[in-house]
Amino acid sequence: MRSVVNSCWLLLGSTLCISHVALANPVQQRDSDYFMPNSTGFRMQHGFETVLVQPFGYDGFRVRAWPFRPPTGNEVSFIYDPPIEGPEDGKAHGTSFDTAFNGNRSIAIRNGNTLVRTSGNSGNPGGYRLAFYRVEQNGTETLLTNEYAPLKSINPRYYSWSGSGSEFSAEFSFSTTPDEQVYGTGTQQDHLVNKKGSTIDLINYNTFIPTPVFMSSKGYGFVWNMASEGRMEFGPLRNRFTARVATVVDYAITSAHPGDYDTLQRRLSAMTGRAPTPPDWSLGYIQSKLRYENQTEFILLAQNFKERKIPVSMFVIDYQSWAHQGDWALDPRLWPDVESMSKKVKELTGAEIMASLWPSVSDNSVNYLEMQANGYLSATRDGPGITDSWNGSYIRNYDSTNPEARDFLWKTLKRNYYDKGIKNFWIDQADGGSLGEAYENNGQSTYIQSIPYALPNSNYFAGTQFGVGKLYPWAHQQAIEEGTRNATSTEMGSPCDHISLSRSGYIGSQRFCSMIWSGDVSAVWETLGLQIASGLSAAATGWGWWTMDAGGFQPDPTVPWSTDIDRPEYRELYIRWFQWSTFVPFMRTHGQRVCAHQNAYTCPNEPWSYGEENTPTIVSYIKLRYQLAPYLRAVFNQFHKTGRMIMRPLYMDFEKSDPNIGRMTQQNTNVTTQQYMFGPNLLVSPVTLPNVTEWSVYLPRTQGDTETPWTYWWTNQTYAGGQTVTVPAPVEHIPLFHLGARNDILKGNIFK
Repeated sequence: MRSVVNSCWLLLGSTLCISHVALANPVQQRDSDYFMPNSTGFRMQHGFETVLVQPFGYDGFRVRAWPFRPPTGNEVSFIYDPPIEGPEDGKAHGTSFDTAFNGNRSIAIRNGNTLVRTSGNSGNPGGYRLAFYRVEQNGTETLLTNEYAPLKSINPRYYSWSGSGSEFSAEFSFSTTPDEQVYGTGTQQDHLVNKKGSTIDLINYNTFIPTPVFMSSKGYGFVWNMASEGRMEFGPLRNRFTARVATVVDYAITSAHPGDYDTLQRRLSAMTGRAPTPPDWSLGYIQSKLRYENQTEFILLAQNFKERKIPVSMFVIDYQSWAHQGDWALDPRLWPDVESMSKKVKELTGAEIMASLWPSVSDNSVNYLEMQANGYLSATRDGPGITDSWNGSYIRNYDSTNPEARDFLWKTLKRNYYDKGIKNFWIDQADGGSLGEAYENNGQSTYIQSIPYALPNSNYFAGTQFGVGKLYPWAHQQAIEEGTRNATSTEMGSPCDHISLSRSGYIGSQRFCSMIWSGDVSAVWETLGLQIASGLSAAATGWGWWTMDAGGFQPDPTVPWSTDIDRPEYRELYIRWFQWSTFVPFMRTHGQRVCAHQNAYTCPNEPWSYGEENTPTIVSYIKLRYQLAPYLRAVFNQFHKTGRMIMRPLYMDFEKSDPNIGRMTQQNTNVTTQQYMFGPNLLVSPVTLPNVTEWSVYLPRTQGDTETPWTYWWTNQTYAGGQTVTVPAPVEHIPLFHLGARNDILKGNIFK
């Protein structure tokens, strides 16, 4: 802690009373410790290195650092300048500053409740290392984090060069403490909500979407604003972020009072983007399987839903529905009249249609020669230039980082799908580099699934896979967003007319009309449990538009009944998974199913496919989803306005009111990785074990706890908070509790 001494200024709407800053237990008062009111930033020279620090948004700072060559202004960035909310009054910062020095003095700048200070070490009274503090209401300062630099250590800003030119590798280290908890970081299949102790590679692949945005239990949020591959490390004393190839290092930090995660999300989403509101129809039920083979089957599907009177919002046409990779059109031999089919499906059910597209282009595609001639295809830095392979054919991915390639993709999709009534797109295999598996040689052999070569270092319009690879999925989402916005003459951020579904994403993906799903996961009980923590980490990263494959995507070869719709073991898993899908932002089912006398591409996955005795249960959750439509609209609207999370880990709402929640979150107990709030009123605890008839649920103590604030949805039994209760949980019922009146929830009257 530090104490503050006299002199006051009005700074960014707050009264600041600091002149010189003294240690609470001072060893020496430093005359070189200057405070700069109303500063627009400082540029510090330190040897060959330059560091630029600017106030950014409310309570935040943006930091950029580079050795030798300054930024050009064309670097890839995922944050808004200026932020959506802040004291900047719409004025971009660029690279502006008002103070320059060479690290020989200590400087302090305050922005709202956050302060940045430069400091040296015991042998240097000047300042070339950064420290970030929160200014408390009583004027004291609390250290949030500082550049990690114990005695005789490697510099916390560390650069290295692997060759000629201006590109470099960077490692930036920040202090932490063993009790700090870290939330967010994208999605990993790790069963963790608190990422403390994790090392996470910044490489996207199927089921793994690492993203360096996080919230700290110390009361700050952090964005590593880099497109490079690299790594995140959250150790007991040091958090380290690395960039494999960079020309500028760029990060941002903001703060709030400890436990005020809604404010942190508001500040972070002001930097990285706010989600638009989805179309009302998308909040219903989405039907999919691997896969509907042709137009006749697809129309029959819609007729079945109509005859059975089951509500449905969208049907999905999955992959291999095209003649060749990269045609971006339905195969006319199987889908001869797309426009009439779309009209018929709409007439029967009112449902929209979504079609899958892959980024891959084979040389027998009708688009290959034109794309190759115009530089719209990515290649690799070495080898034959192919990106990957599929079904015995070598392919190259289109280059999503090239604006002209994005425009070509959209024009092709518009001509072949959009203008014929299919206006929603599934951005599959969108991870970048290769086709998105964690190994090469995709699809070439049943027996060779991993060979000891590096994943391809693709060449893109914007750089290389190593340098800008994290941009690829984001730009792929951008391609669909740009195209749809142009087709509908709507502005980005306005309500969405249609949506996309992406297997990958990155910083700020929430700004698009695009939901992210957890990838091709296996259909076993353990994996069901993993998806809950994955969804909660997605939410803390800023991705409110999240979903998964209800029932799991693919069979587990070690489990004989996995995805077998005729086996009672799988039917139970499917029902439990499906009922949980009612309480995620988007409700959808999908997967490769096994059944008697049919191959995996034709087995059914419809609500009536899991036994006559189970159909009423499955249909009841579809209907409950539509009953919750006003509630869903309310929580999505709040997410749009403020970044307020939809899936809410328990620490979001109960860390302050219930001390047990902080302890259980730190330890990643099942309570905090398997339970969550869905919006402000519904507590969900999915059943993740077989043969269950009752289920234990921890009910957090609420703020100003009333005697019995929790009500069990299925029995109307009320319970006090701060205790574990065991409730009946037959296969028909997911454990579900609510706060407040059920009638208000069903009407969406939840935000006063």
